[in-house]
Amino acid sequence: MTAFDDLDDYLALPRATRLVMSPDGARLVLAQSTLDDTATSYVGALWEIDPLGGEPARRLTQGEKGESNPTFTARGDLLFTAARGGDDEPPSLWRLPAACGEAEKVVARNGGIAGVHAATRADRIVLAANVLGHSDTDDERVRAARKDRKVSAVMHTGYPVRYWDHDLGPDRPHLLTVGTDGELTDLTPGVRSSLRDAQLDVAADGSFAASTWVVAGPLASRRTTLVRVDLTTGLRTPLVDDDTGDATHPALSQDGTKLAYLHESLSDPDTPPRITLRILDVADGITTVEARDWDRRPTSIAWLPDGAGLVLTADEKGRGPIFVLRSGTDRPEQLTLDDAAYTDVSVAPDGSTLYALRASYGAPPHPVRVALTGPDAGTVTPLRVPAELPDLSGRLTDIVSTADDGTPVRGWLALPDTATADAPAPLLVWIHGGPLSSWNTWSWRWNPWLLVARGYAVLLPDPALSTGYGDDFIRRGWGRWGKEPYTDLMAITDTVEARPDIDAARTAAMGGSFGGYMANWVAGHTDRFRAIVTHAGLWALDQFVPTTDVAWYWQREMTPEMAVENSPHLYVADIVTPMLVIHGDKDYRVPIGEALRLWYELLNESGLPAEDDGTTAHRFLLFPNENHWVLSPQHTKIWYRAVEAFLSEHVLGAPIELPEVLG
Repeated sequence: MTAFDDLDDYLALPRATRLVMSPDGARLVLAQSTLDDTATSYVGALWEIDPLGGEPARRLTQGEKGESNPTFTARGDLLFTAARGGDDEPPSLWRLPAACGEAEKVVARNGGIAGVHAATRADRIVLAANVLGHSDTDDERVRAARKDRKVSAVMHTGYPVRYWDHDLGPDRPHLLTVGTDGELTDLTPGVRSSLRDAQLDVAADGSFAASTWVVAGPLASRRTTLVRVDLTTGLRTPLVDDDTGDATHPALSQDGTKLAYLHESLSDPDTPPRITLRILDVADGITTVEARDWDRRPTSIAWLPDGAGLVLTADEKGRGPIFVLRSGTDRPEQLTLDDAAYTDVSVAPDGSTLYALRASYGAPPHPVRVALTGPDAGTVTPLRVPAELPDLSGRLTDIVSTADDGTPVRGWLALPDTATADAPAPLLVWIHGGPLSSWNTWSWRWNPWLLVARGYAVLLPDPALSTGYGDDFIRRGWGRWGKEPYTDLMAITDTVEARPDIDAARTAAMGGSFGGYMANWVAGHTDRFRAIVTHAGLWALDQFVPTTDVAWYWQREMTPEMAVENSPHLYVADIVTPMLVIHGDKDYRVPIGEALRLWYELLNESGLPAEDDGTTAHRFLLFPNENHWVLSPQHTKIWYRAVEAFLSEHVLGAPIELPEVLG
């Protein structure tokens, strides 16, 4: 038995969410979430991890509502946010002294605190916080007035008005500094939406910060620039303002003279966005494009301590390895060679070692030490964690197929240990979202091992548009969603179904977001699958584009002609496969209207025969209070049980009962 054999055991598994290193490299702190006593939410706690791997993990915080946003100060104190008061108290800023002792509250405000940043060589703390009114001095008064008068109205002057799962405004993110007496100073009074989801790096000496800054563009579009914010005066000056693309992921060198960042070019109907690594000389304003011919999309940046190079991560053929780009070289060198993806990378001050969270389809995120120099460079050593990593419910193998145009198409295949030529396993093709994404790391939300534990082989394919295979691989599917992405999926499915340990007569397809779009497209273009599950899927592209929360982004690719050529709703009459439609009503990325229209048209126009009372084999699972992913533990449990029941009925021919709580 494994934790994947029982949903309660799976949901109870601890989940590492963040890893931070102290400025001197002597301490590591891991943020980890666990299920609360009611099994309805996750609570975070902070743990000390031994960088050498000898000592066991030590819990640092015990708050009933949890702690998050761990950040070290220059003196080695640990900052974090936590709500430790009444039910309605927002998160405050707390400090755990380096010399041990009890945590002390540093700053509390009615609007709470969203993010914490600190200089590594100076006593400077910068907070991200949502502010009502012109500046933080107005916040308490305006917030109280809205609460007392039960006002929820928002007056918008720009776009967007909502994002993923929440309405935007009326409060807006500002940057605040914390004085020695705990007094807050608003560095960005009057700012509107420019700091939404800001990415920020504080200079080591605490003099300034480099931050993303969103500016409005034509046709309700948005463009991301980089600005310098003086942390004493609040004076804001441009650093990078390039109208050919967005500037993100700012990373300052230790001496503050250079700024590394990622540039994502603006796409158009014929050209997908390209991400390049760039370095700005802060003094003279000259920008250089690094590794110009590297055909990958970097996902994170960290400087080597001496400023003589960068540590990067990027998707790479179903993995997310660490790369090192040394000054004077044209191409990053791949440091880690395992089947894993790395995040939260921190480089030790002496430049010999780095620390990161490592994850793969073989293990959830866990802290590791990676040798950066010397004969052992690239060697990965797992560190001691608060809980053992779970055993898997099967085995994993790499699959490579060939597309119709001769392009290699690969993916992961998770198989139950019982799958053999004498007892072949039913197959579930699970299509990833994005679409510029890849099946390359552990996912708590989309986890194949839960279905492997039920006896299914789960194929995780990377068709055209997937990242980690070069720009040409993305370009194959750009504006052609129903063409190469679809034929790639069919090609790799053919390859897997030809295996003797797979039962090709019992297959299903499933996907979420763009994967849900593909599931909808598959349903209208083939009857090879016994069942199809579509979660938060795009259905009518002409309807989707103007109603999604970031319409300007999708309009860059989706012309009216592209929408007509690739919209699944135009093929509803050809659907003869039972479909389970799943959607959250708080999903603003793929609005609920997509599911409502899909459901109506499935029942009225699909080729699946209806009963006398108008019902069909199709089903619709609606989560009124969930968003794009369905995140709460109790609803995650229902999601998997409903999917299992639907697949069991139509793929295995063995109906099982739905959860009683569904009524």
